[in-house]
Amino acid sequence: MPPFRPRAPWWGSDLQTLRDTVRPQRVPRLPSQRLLVDVGAGDRLIGQLDRPQDRQEPPLGLVLVLPGLGGDSEGIGPLRLGARLCQAGFAVLRLNLRGAGAGRSLARGTYAARCDRDLLPVVQVCQEQARSLGTPDRPLPLLGVGISLGGSILLNLTHGRPQEPSAFAALVALSSPLDLAEASRSIDLPRNAIYQRWMVRRLLRQARADPQGLSPEEERRLQRSDGRPLNLRAFDAALTAPRWGWDSVDAYYAGASPLPWLEQGGIGLPTLLVHASDDPWVPVDSHRALQRRLGGSTGARLRVVLTPGGGHNGFHDPEGCWSDRLVVRWLQSRCQDS
Repeated sequence: MPPFRPRAPWWGSDLQTLRDTVRPQRVPRLPSQRLLVDVGAGDRLIGQLDRPQDRQEPPLGLVLVLPGLGGDSEGIGPLRLGARLCQAGFAVLRLNLRGAGAGRSLARGTYAARCDRDLLPVVQVCQEQARSLGTPDRPLPLLGVGISLGGSILLNLTHGRPQEPSAFAALVALSSPLDLAEASRSIDLPRNAIYQRWMVRRLLRQARADPQGLSPEEERRLQRSDGRPLNLRAFDAALTAPRWGWDSVDAYYAGASPLPWLEQGGIGLPTLLVHASDDPWVPVDSHRALQRRLGGSTGARLRVVLTPGGGHNGFHDPEGCWSDRLVVRWLQSRCQDS
């Protein structure tokens, strides 16, 4: 891959970050199959399964794509990446996490950076699809790509089960927070006030569209006593942490941050972390610290790729999206290795 070079006029971190919002690219829509995943207690998640067109042989692999915080399977990021992967011969499952997109009415609550109990049934469905899309003697390799918080979720899913072989052959995390407290402090900076207001409003819309609604206690916690607008940390303290069993927002941020165990070499499968040094939402410090601690590239297990520009999940260059092409090449090489 040549180094990332921004496309005119999308110079600087903010324009790279906002490009998909202010001028989304046209993405070819492929015929999709809707899959419903039972995650227990009557709740279900929706995934969109895309297959490569005009391909006689089985796909190269099945890629589970998770969107970022508040996003869904129909966002421009998952759609564009999914289309690129399908063009390269992969099948793709774009997932709506709990409370997101078309699945809002099918599952109560919202999701978190550590939502294993939802993702484990999804992985089982992916494995079934990998077997049905492959050949009788060779199921497709299962691969995972997470955008922003979706990458943190995938990383966390692989941690803490040393006795179990990983279902995934490889993972990619794009612009993903490794330290949730650090990312929360960053989005709360004055320069990010518009970003944070937009993000929290979207999360509140999702939460208030919950089929079971919000309890009076949750509504009370969402009202700040100082009258200031709700920030991301306050939202996580009011809803995310207690709904997922954490005693406090600080406990949630500490327990759901991948950085501590990644620094100890706790990843057991080929993993690519891609991050821009000028990301305005998620500071690059954790990725740099991880790169230094592990000596830069760590061979087959973990590689950290840092670019000088690209914003938050931007990476828009003259050929389209640099990170999409990098993901395709990385996953192709992993399938060849396997």
